[in-house]
Amino acid sequence: MLNNKRMCFGIIGCGRIAPKHAESIMAQEEAELVAVCDIIPERVRDFAERYSAVPYEDYRRLLERKDLDIVTIATSSDLHAEIGCAAAQAGKHVMVEKPMAMNLRSADQLIAACREAGVKLAVIHQNRFNKSVKLLRKAIEDGRFGKLTHGQATIRWNRDDNYYAQAPWRGTKLKDGGVLMNQSIHNIDLLQWMFGPVDSIFGYTETNLRQIEMEDVGTAVLRFKNGALGLIEASSTIYPQNIEETLNVFGATGSVIIGGIAVNRIEVWEFPDSEAEKREIFAAQEGDPPTVYGFGHREIIQDMIQAIKDDRLPAVHGEEGRKALEIILAIYRCQQTKQPVVLPLEL
Repeated sequence: MLNNKRMCFGIIGCGRIAPKHAESIMAQEEAELVAVCDIIPERVRDFAERYSAVPYEDYRRLLERKDLDIVTIATSSDLHAEIGCAAAQAGKHVMVEKPMAMNLRSADQLIAACREAGVKLAVIHQNRFNKSVKLLRKAIEDGRFGKLTHGQATIRWNRDDNYYAQAPWRGTKLKDGGVLMNQSIHNIDLLQWMFGPVDSIFGYTETNLRQIEMEDVGTAVLRFKNGALGLIEASSTIYPQNIEETLNVFGATGSVIIGGIAVNRIEVWEFPDSEAEKREIFAAQEGDPPTVYGFGHREIIQDMIQAIKDDRLPAVHGEEGRKALEIILAIYRCQQTKQPVVLPLEL
């Protein structure tokens, strides 16, 4: 592939998150949205007209296009791995929404399919590209926290029954999962990215208010392999609207809290001799994004394009996307067994 070629994208699944992908693709000088697909005819026609793309109702027909370089998969979660494997076999690079699969076996099949086909696989954890998150990650890589002691990933959001009624698969065990798998997975990804591999987990889930099959509240305690402890709190029941998505990281010589509606705003930044730095950070902060999807989609797409050109792994490649999935599946197993779970999970 020539480095000066505009890369042609297709989007499979034209629901709630698809406009964010389309707009982020179209904002790239090096990208072009050429095809979109959805099984609902009127939806895909409207979406295609809106973004000047060719509509398809069968993703297999879309994958036959010779000009297509990258496929973004934004269907119901149960189809992510199946469609991703088909895209890889068709020679297309794959960007897949979270979760990358509903179980680890399917996640591993997707990773293997992309590897065998020689195509790139990126999992959409766009919050890794938030300015606030990148500053925190650099502080960890620079060792500024000293020994990490503990941290917390918190999502306090509202998803009412009307949200779940938008599609019959929402909130189901086989096709979606609950607040941990659907909403909190982004923040869980950030927690494990900051603290490293998890040793063991114990968690609870409950379905308290929403008329769904899976949980609307989930909590967990994690022990990381480096000795730090972690907490997860996730809820889609907050009255009357979203409050926050927050990531806390604490160590012997550092304390950072990132808040806002999409882990986009640094609220606490404490290190030795950090007063001038803190003032600079606070002065340069952006306001809240218009939605909880945040600001990171453009950058994760840019990273995928560059990964293809440089023939390197995308920043959030398949093995990275698998990590948050494994943590959530471990919490679900705790709910079944009422016992702590040691990672790695047995397939």
